[in-house]
Amino acid sequence: MLVRDIMTTKFQLVAPDTSLGEAAKLMRDGDFGYLPVGEDDRLKGAVTDRDIVIRGLAEGRGPNATVAEVLSEQIVYCFEDDEINEAADIMKLEQIRRLAVLNSDKRLVGIISLGDIARITEDKRLTGDIETQVAQPN
Repeated sequence: MLVRDIMTTKFQLVAPDTSLGEAAKLMRDGDFGYLPVGEDDRLKGAVTDRDIVIRGLAEGRGPNATVAEVLSEQIVYCFEDDEINEAADIMKLEQIRRLAVLNSDKRLVGIISLGDIARITEDKRLTGDIETQVAQPN
């Protein structure tokens, strides 16, 4: 099974100057915890709900701070025509629960999460392996 078969195409791309408050509302309303951040047709990073809390609120930033202040600049990704196991291997290696999905032109076309893999494949060993690796200290 390929990543394109289970990825979500329902994602919101935000600009670096988007406020943390607005990002949090988008996450709440869209029921997701990951926002890719882009500008001038380029991915600049991603912000998660955890980034907002740990790098934002816990560091004294308020809702008017921008996602540029808390985003993770490293974009970890896979390609839409990768096998699901390849995406899972990347998640384990990078100790993350979500990946940006790019097409062959390196354009963002979706997001794949541990939840997507668990829900669609029902492979408890695979998802357990990812969770175990993500839980390891860096």
